[in-house]
Amino acid sequence: MKREDMLEDLRRNPDFDVIVIGGGASGLGTAIDAQTRGLRTLLVEQDDFAKGTSSRSTKLVHGGVRYLEQGDIPLVLEALRERGLLHLNAPHLVHHLSFIIPRYKWWEGPFFGIGLKMYDLLAGRLNLAKSRLLDRDETMAKIPNVQPEDLLGGVEYYDGQFDDARLAVTMAQTAADHGALLLNHCEVTALSKNDGLVSGIEMLDRETGERHTATARVVVNATGIFTDNILRLDNPSHPAVVQPSQGVHLVLDRSFLPGESAIMVPHTDDGRVLFVIPWHGRVLVGTTDTPLDTPQLEPRALPEEIDFILRNAARYLARDPGREDILCVFAGQRPLVRPPGADGTPTKKISRNHEVLISDSGLVTIVGGKWTTYRQMAEDTVDAVEQLGGFPERPCVTETLHLHGWRNAEAAALPEALTVYGSDAQHIERLMADDPELAQPLHPSLPYPKAAVVWATRREMARTVEDTLARRTRALLLDAKAAAEAAPEAARLMAAELGRDGSWQKSQVAEFQTLARGYQMA
Repeated sequence: MKREDMLEDLRRNPDFDVIVIGGGASGLGTAIDAQTRGLRTLLVEQDDFAKGTSSRSTKLVHGGVRYLEQGDIPLVLEALRERGLLHLNAPHLVHHLSFIIPRYKWWEGPFFGIGLKMYDLLAGRLNLAKSRLLDRDETMAKIPNVQPEDLLGGVEYYDGQFDDARLAVTMAQTAADHGALLLNHCEVTALSKNDGLVSGIEMLDRETGERHTATARVVVNATGIFTDNILRLDNPSHPAVVQPSQGVHLVLDRSFLPGESAIMVPHTDDGRVLFVIPWHGRVLVGTTDTPLDTPQLEPRALPEEIDFILRNAARYLARDPGREDILCVFAGQRPLVRPPGADGTPTKKISRNHEVLISDSGLVTIVGGKWTTYRQMAEDTVDAVEQLGGFPERPCVTETLHLHGWRNAEAAALPEALTVYGSDAQHIERLMADDPELAQPLHPSLPYPKAAVVWATRREMARTVEDTLARRTRALLLDAKAAAEAAPEAARLMAAELGRDGSWQKSQVAEFQTLARGYQMA
């Protein structure tokens, strides 16, 4: 997957069946679905794949225990089914994870036990593993740092865990494998129209300054929290359809959760659930649900959100985390569908369902949803595209489509840092064998070899140090300070691949280190 090749293809033939605006979960899923149904597809993203919400999730592929408690059975059914399919189609990126709900009151056993048995039943044949009650000793063995005072036991259930940004990159590669064109760092500046109907886009290559146009029978708006921006390119008076809601996560050292199970805190101060999760050798804690007025590409955690997470996590951990223990703090914004008369409605009560909208001009918009259901969201979107564009109806094939890098679970184990590459790991191992320097760690506190930077630049369309350290690897989220220290070496390696000079390296390092400061505690 090379950006230069994509640009050359665009210049040679700028006419498409479908153009997708937005390189997050819903946009990438739509591009895969459209291309595999035989529609020539172009996807454009103003920044990088999964730059926004899609790289800032809780890293769970889950049915949603909270939605079950709220009675949203259709959403839970859909999400559980999609969870199972994604595990089958991307086993190198999605794995089972044990979750423990600690019990401190007698009634919590039957209450959560019955609810989670229903969760198992709703998952059907795609269930990951059965839930069960644990006694006190079993609970402490699985989560050694749990608060022991008054602990009666726990309830164990299973959900899926994944690496969100790596899945997004894998989806981009999957779309490209099937012939789609994808361009990151390419901003849509206008919608072209013919007789009042959307017929294409005008775009600016933010890397080169070059302008391009492309035409299509159908244009899809899959821009997440920026959905309203594209809708207003189509119709300046279009009412807002998205309610941004901010979720914040903290990353801590693994010592705060030394076992292999996660903790699900069933009730926090604001009625949400809170997760304490092992992830890539660290501990991820979150999240919050804070309504915001405007979408932001680089949202920042509010002090009260950080305090909220630390306070609620401390109630269940014997060793309480403090601000000095935070390796990274990151925030993302959910693109919730704004219901009629939503003003004043708490965002935690707004449904996570998705909707496909079609404007008078024929612009198709997919909005809402969550990572787990991206495939179904894409299928619904492309069904609408086929009908609107007058394309022959072709069946969706993504239920059984293996994503790029698919690797049989029975294959030999890979080093943990290379697992997310699936079958591509062999190419990175070859890079390290050919050049021993590339086998060296990028930074002592990070799990990545230098070869990961070379591979990201050479084959995964990473164009900036941020692309590589934030999303091709997860260095920024695992340890923001270490990532900032690794930036000069990452820039040097990337410059050699991209043919950039020292000025580019210096600029990239400065930009990334400024960004990384926003992920660190002051």
